[in-house]
Amino acid sequence: MPLGSLRLAPGAADDEPLGADLLHEAKQPRKPISQAQIERVVSRAVGSVGLIFALQTYPAMTGQLDRLRPGLGIALTTLIFTVLGVAILATWLKRFIRITSGLFAVVYLVALIAWPMMLISPDSVLDGKPWLWYLCTVATSCAAVSFPLWWAMIYTILAPLAYGIVRVSPAGGGAEPMLGFLDAFYAILLGQVVLIIITMLRQATAAVDTAQTTALGTYAAAVRQHATEVERVQVDSIVHDSVLAALLSAAAAATPKAAELASTMAQDAITRLTEAGSVPAGDDSLVPFTRLKAEIRAIATRFEEPIEFIDCDAEDLGLPGYASEALVAATGQAIVNSIQHAGTAGEPVVRSVRMNSNLLGGCTIEIVDSGIGFDPAAVPSERLGLRISIQERVATAGGSVQVRSAPGQGTSILIEWPVTESVDDA
Repeated sequence: MPLGSLRLAPGAADDEPLGADLLHEAKQPRKPISQAQIERVVSRAVGSVGLIFALQTYPAMTGQLDRLRPGLGIALTTLIFTVLGVAILATWLKRFIRITSGLFAVVYLVALIAWPMMLISPDSVLDGKPWLWYLCTVATSCAAVSFPLWWAMIYTILAPLAYGIVRVSPAGGGAEPMLGFLDAFYAILLGQVVLIIITMLRQATAAVDTAQTTALGTYAAAVRQHATEVERVQVDSIVHDSVLAALLSAAAAATPKAAELASTMAQDAITRLTEAGSVPAGDDSLVPFTRLKAEIRAIATRFEEPIEFIDCDAEDLGLPGYASEALVAATGQAIVNSIQHAGTAGEPVVRSVRMNSNLLGGCTIEIVDSGIGFDPAAVPSERLGLRISIQERVATAGGSVQVRSAPGQGTSILIEWPVTESVDDA
């Protein structure tokens, strides 16, 4: 039987406690989450700023419209505001952001260079700043969003310098060279700051995305390793509980009752091997606590030795399929161990099984006998009954097992699901 075909326990909910869904997701390529969020926030911030500056530019634009050549002035104004409007709209639609932002940056630079030729009289001194000044920061921000780093850096220097040259010319108001330099320096500084902030955010989020991908890969590897260990426990448990136990019972059968028990165990072994080799359909339903108790009682009825059952009524309690299967199998193995090893000739052994709910929404099962007892620390590692079939099986399902026994003092096996804090601290 291929190892990969095994599952945690027959009837379990598709190995859900092993994180199988997350393992499946980790195998699939994931799109960067933080990078996309940062790009969306940055682009919308630039779009909002562009809208505010466009409204601020409108009065200055209407005041200088009569100084522009007929037709060209209207065309220039319409082109710049149309491209800017499309770029702002793209930031909210989250589509074609880089294309429209880059287009506005290019159109703005061309309009800035062509500004003196747009005037009716380029040699006459313009009253005030050209209205293109108010959109310079928007253009450099769009370049920071759209262009690669080095091209954006060049643009944030080139566009303000072009404005500074226009500003000192008559078409730009004939400002003093120092004033034109200060305006250009201010625009360069502001554009560089915006570019630095956007670049740092992109680098930080790229690091986060890389760390996320690495963490997912590490988690997937850990889940695969854990799944392999669980499959090993499943194989060992089936071999010990079903196959080996059935063979030993058949070899030691000296009475018709023992032979019948060996036959039943062999049939159970075949059933478990068949179920473990099949791929179950997904079942996320809970197993009622009453059903768990009934299955444990059914295991006990196969033996002639009397077993006292002490349990509580918890009709509303339900356990996940994987936990219920692990608890039933572990309890059954504990009962088998008690019957096989606890008694001595001529001395009766008192056995009891206590099953109760706990405050964590799970249950507690205790298997107690008054037999000869044993030293748990002295159990050889090759003996699989206690270590694999009981302790590791319950631990794999998210529970815990405490074994209390000593030679001549009987045995108590306490099974708890889920793990309680007191057990963790012990």
